Amino acid sequence: MANVRMVKTPEEAALALAALAAADVIGFDTESKPTFAKGEASTGPHLVQLATDDIAYLVQIGAAPLPEALHALLRAVLESPSILKVGFGLGDDLRRLRSKLGIDTQNVVDLSTTLRRRGERNTLGAKTAVARFFAQALSKSKRITTTNWALPRLSEKQILYAADDAHVALRLYRHWRAHPQTAPAAPAAPAP
Repeated sequence: MANVRMVKTPEEAALALAALAAADVIGFDTESKPTFAKGEASTGPHLVQLATDDIAYLVQIGAAPLPEALHALLRAVLESPSILKVGFGLGDDLRRLRSKLGIDTQNVVDLSTTLRRRGERNTLGAKTAVARFFAQALSKSKRITTTNWALPRLSEKQILYAADDAHVALRLYRHWRAHPQTAPAAPAAPAP
């Protein structure tokens, strides 16, 4: 928890922006309250996670209008062409951010497809990538994954889970770039 910041105030947003803007690459993910009923539309994302090598910044996006300082932070970081954002399975996240906040994310690499080996058809998840690159097991609790991310106050387990998602993506990306022999055979383009 010492390496996680819940960004809620304009002052916290300014500090987060300074740290994130100074990074060459950041881990990125979102969380949404799950939908269980057939035809139920998601109102997500409800949480945006942005991680530097040292700190994970979490921004809650509720049903009420997002405070301007938080919206400006997300827009500045996510629309920046100079900050590379990396994460897993980001297609839906990008569409939802555009729909909910009008943010057109730029300079994004979806590691789900980028880290696939030649001939693999399925996308690669964070658990499989951690096993492949670090020979370790990444624990991702289904119980936490399916919790209500729209709650005004998240539990410590939710906060740590969310921070880990963004941080794991960044660590995997850095490891992959530092060990080019593990690069996929086909070049990967940034996600739209």
